[in-house]
Formats: sequence, structure tokens, C-alpha cells
Amino acid sequence: MRNYRLGRVREQLQSLGYGGIVLFDPVNLRYATGSRNMQVFMLRNPGRYVFIPADGPVVLFDFPNCEHLSEGIETIDEVRSALTMSYVASGYNLEDTAKKWAQEIADLMRQHAGENNKIAVDKIHPSGAIALAKEGMRVVDGQEPIEHARSIKSKEEIEAMKISVRTAEAGMVRMVEELKPGVTENELWSHLHQTNIAQGGDYVETRLLSSGERTNPWFQECSDKVINEGELVAFDTDMNGPLGYFTDISRTFYCGDSKPTDEQRRLYQTAYEQVQFNKELLKPGMTFKEYAEKGWQIPDEFFPNRYFTVAHGTGLSGEYPYIVYSEDFDEKGYDGVIEENMVISVESYIGSPGGKEGVKLEEQLLVTKDGVENFSSFPFEEKLLK
Repeated sequence: MRNYRLGRVREQLQSLGYGGIVLFDPVNLRYATGSRNMQVFMLRNPGRYVFIPADGPVVLFDFPNCEHLSEGIETIDEVRSALTMSYVASGYNLEDTAKKWAQEIADLMRQHAGENNKIAVDKIHPSGAIALAKEGMRVVDGQEPIEHARSIKSKEEIEAMKISVRTAEAGMVRMVEELKPGVTENELWSHLHQTNIAQGGDYVETRLLSSGERTNPWFQECSDKVINEGELVAFDTDMNGPLGYFTDISRTFYCGDSKPTDEQRRLYQTAYEQVQFNKELLKPGMTFKEYAEKGWQIPDEFFPNRYFTVAHGTGLSGEYPYIVYSEDFDEKGYDGVIEENMVISVESYIGSPGGKEGVKLEEQLLVTKDGVENFSSFPFEEKLLK
């Protein structure tokens, strides 16, 4: 799996004519090398990065005294100590640190890319970009090649993603068991985290669980609110599970033994219809624009509160492509082609502006030559579908 992913990165570099790439984003770095170290910490502290030439040895620059963490990983040819380009690490010496950093990277480029000075970087401190330019390097966007590399999954990646989904489902089963009137949102949400960590997973990227009136509008974060009888509880897993792979499925539960209201059932059944329609529509060879145009038409009532994508890629996180509603395509969309072995999460959020509650549903799907394979078998709420 590691060799496949590194090969994908190099294919993209070569197709774009880039001499090499530097990856700071810990998710991208893990994709390209299979190596991890303090991943959440590194999201805001640029103390770990990797240089990958289009052809040549891979050099990982790790946090001081962490070189041993990558021993035995065949995708890494050399480990050096990283220079952290941040004011916290360098203070008023930041410019000097950036100069030293750029000189080392530029030397690697000249050694392994020759006269090709196009170096891709996924994210970089401004001082580093300036210093690279002074070294004669042409800095280009590194997210383009890495996103396209990540978008097509190998059979091993697909199996890893299924392991992550099974882990999330085990956590969701515990959530169902613990969902009783009187439990707080935070308490309920903790069961997904605990299950993930116990089974070797990494972390949960967001805090998207809400109940009752907090389900509308969407994106309200998990809180100490007490969940009451008869309330809807909506959540999005956004979970980096075992082997780092992302599980991105959503469900909305009903709390208690009472009968759901007609309005709750209407919202749920509308969201369910959107997900099922768009799931069946998905197939290889469709353009993003075609998928958006043929997608389920959200009623005007729910359009203002719509989710920001109809569907999006999933891998080691939410990733390329983002497919937006047809009404948003000219302003926010971009085109491309849905390909076999992409993994796509199909989204729905249904809630009226000013409405009491809302429903969030989402499925994670492998695009096959014949259509899709659903990674999750977790059931929907029967009492809300009746």
C-alpha cells in the first residue's frame, strides 16, 4: 500500500513536469510515506516534512530525536532532522531558519531534478517560499498532484478503509446503546472516540454531534446539552480510524421510546430520499457537472440550509473532488470525471431556515465499474422511515 501511494505521487509529479515535492501536511506526508508522528500537533507546527523527487531517494525531515520512528519503512531512503519554520521555534531568527531550510531543499532539487526548478509544496510558511525563490526555485501548488494521487484507491487502501468503517460502526452501536434521555451530547459522542482509540485509530476531525433544536442549522458543535426524550440526534463521524483512513458517514437517531412527530419523519424521509437517489446515480465516467445536474433536486424550503457539497472524495481525510449543487456550480464548482476506485461520500442535510430540527445523513461509497459498493451496513432509523 505504501509503495502504491508513493508511486501515485511520483506519477502526478511527472505528468505535471515537476522536479519534486515537499509535503508538510501530516495527512499528505502519511499518504506518501506511511510514516506518522504527532499528527495533530504537526497540523499547526511545521516541524516535520518530506522531500520527494519525481525520480530519486525520498528524504524525510523529522522532529528532533524522532528519526527512529521511520526505521524499516521502505518508502523512506533517508531521515534528517527538521528545521521548524515558525516564530515559536525560531523567534527573530525565523528568516535565517528559512534560508537554511531553503538551501537544503534546493540542494536536493539540484541533485535529483537537475535543471528542473519546479518544486511543489502543499503548505509553507511565507518565509520559506520567499527563501526558495531566492535559491532559484519556482514554487508551485503541491495540493494538486497530491489530491489527484490520493483520489484513486488501491485494493489495499479499500480494505484499510473498510477496517476504519467497521471501527466507526462499532462506536455507533455503542452510541445507540447509550442514547437515553438525560445523557449529554459530549457523553454520547465520547463512545465513538473511545472505540476508535481502543481499536488503534487516530482521532476525530470535528465535533459534529447535536440534538434537538441544535440540529438546525447544521455545523453546531457537540456540547454539554442534555438530550431529551423525543429529540433528534444528528452526527457526522469524521473519524480517522486504524491505518489513518477516514470514515465519513452520518446518521440521525431518535431519542426515546415515544413516537416521532410527523415533521421529524418528513425531514428524515426527505434526507433519506436524497441520499438514496444520489447514491444510485453515482457511476464511473460521469463528469462532476453531470452528476450535479442529474442529482436529486432539493426542495426550495431546504435550499438555504443545504450542505455545501452534494458529494466529496474520502481517503485519509475528506478530499478531492468536491461536487457542489448545480445551482452553485458556476460560482463554486469545478469539473472533472468520476473514476473507478474513487471513494465518494454522498451528503444530505435537510432543515428549513427557522425550523425546529434538521436531519443529517451520509453514505461512503466505492465507485466500481458497475456502480457503487457501500462501505457501511449501519442501519437507518426504522421509526423515522415509517
